[in-house]
Amino acid sequence: MARGRPALTVVIPALNEAAALPRTLAALAPLRARGCEVIVVDGGSRDATVALASRGADRVLAASRGRGAQLAAGVAAARGPVVWMLHADTLPPPHADRLILAALADGRRVWGRFDVRLEGAHPLLRVVERLMNLRSRLTGIATGDQGIFARAEALAHIGGVPAQPLMEDVELSRRLKRLSRPACLRACVRTSARRWLERGVLRTILLMWRLRLAYFLGASPEALARRYG
Repeated sequence: MARGRPALTVVIPALNEAAALPRTLAALAPLRARGCEVIVVDGGSRDATVALASRGADRVLAASRGRGAQLAAGVAAARGPVVWMLHADTLPPPHADRLILAALADGRRVWGRFDVRLEGAHPLLRVVERLMNLRSRLTGIATGDQGIFARAEALAHIGGVPAQPLMEDVELSRRLKRLSRPACLRACVRTSARRWLERGVLRTILLMWRLRLAYFLGASPEALARRYG
């Protein structure tokens, strides 16, 4: 990795992701070669996640279990002026670092996200990803699956990533929206559809709609996390 301050820091929260993480880190190797920083934040894995992360990341941190808390810890430790929050089972598009930096270069947008492609052949997955991408463009609310990125100073201005156990991506989007609309990039991150397939695609769609509605109506993230399991 190049010396000096990185232009971009990638923060990856992980928990028992030994099966998926190596592929993601391998896909990020070209970014590291161009001087980007990669931080993996482990939430107490019991598999080989930490050992594997140490081979493909610049730093491996430990944090309380929960994606919000793990992202908050990684963002606080990031050295780059731009931070990209990427799931452990999500693959970047080619030259993702350049796309992110270009999207924020003119200063009009302080954050953004990619379109998402769900890996899997189930026909309903195509519907899910299209609705996710369209909804995000219309509402300015992104999901973690879409690879949210933001200027570090914008994250500092809103108090960092909300360290809540669920809906941290929705709350983060809400706060960042007060600073600017998101840059919605049409290049796709490819993310695992395992949670959709394990629970059933239609069942997961209905569950997520119910959880989001409950959150917007004031339900606590802790209560929703218990319902989500």
